[in-house]
Amino acid sequence: MDHKNSTVVTEFVLVGLSQNHKIQMILFFFFLLFYMTVLPGNILVILTVWEDSQLGSPMYLFLANLAFLDICYCSVTPPKMLADFFSHHKTISYSACMAQLFFLHFLGAAEVLLLLVMAYDRYVAICKPLRYTSLVNRRVCCSLVGATWGGGFLHGIILLAFSIHLPLCGPNILDNFFCDVHQLVKLACANTYTVELLMFLNNEVLIIMCFTLLLISYTVLLLKFWTQPSKAKNKIASTCISHIIVVLVMCGPAMYIYALPFQAAPMEKVVAVFHTVIFPLTNPMIYTLCNKEIKASIWKLVSKHIFWCGI
Repeated sequence: MDHKNSTVVTEFVLVGLSQNHKIQMILFFFFLLFYMTVLPGNILVILTVWEDSQLGSPMYLFLANLAFLDICYCSVTPPKMLADFFSHHKTISYSACMAQLFFLHFLGAAEVLLLLVMAYDRYVAICKPLRYTSLVNRRVCCSLVGATWGGGFLHGIILLAFSIHLPLCGPNILDNFFCDVHQLVKLACANTYTVELLMFLNNEVLIIMCFTLLLISYTVLLLKFWTQPSKAKNKIASTCISHIIVVLVMCGPAMYIYALPFQAAPMEKVVAVFHTVIFPLTNPMIYTLCNKEIKASIWKLVSKHIFWCGI
């Protein structure tokens, strides 16, 4: 790509979700109410796992890490989006755009990889219960969590490296409420076919690979479901249902957005809102609602603090 005739872009203009002021205010209060309701729930999940010694198994450590990842993930684009609802000229600096892009893909990839780790944990627990403590011990658990963060960082840094080298010659309007590779590639002033292909493969291979492995894992668990006694069936069904819902919620929108290499998809902004704002904060809630132990521990923790506040 030739950079000789490219000018330096110092900021980008974000089109946002809507140009109508009334709609913007409705969206602002909706998202704010959602955050005030669901964000404390994720923090509560982390505190519960941290304080309750009975929730020391890898499954709950993974769940706490998922809640933390989701909180971080939902701190990348929503704060800027909420602030822009009150701005007539929505802009973001070049460096902030690159940072937003990096952390969005870094944390998103880490979360998808963590779902793979959680699927492996449930597979071992259900299919190889006698070997569970040796296959998923504390050291292995920490190594797997570290691997998810490392894999996410590698994915994010690769996309960042490609994005930084895109030649931008002046047009700086991004048709979205956040920075992503789709919009940046459209602004490039050179033939970006090779870069587009590499970015597409980096995104799509990760998503499809993880989604395929997750489907295989839960298919095996569901087959195991039919051979178990009724009491075990309920536990397996509860586990599979919650995990499958989260997998579809996370991977479905991601595959929709990145399915075609840098071509706009219908309703892309709406899907992006659910993918980056709504769904991540609901993931730990889905797991929590399907787990009696953690629900009991959360209620115990809340009751304890209400009691002490009452005194």
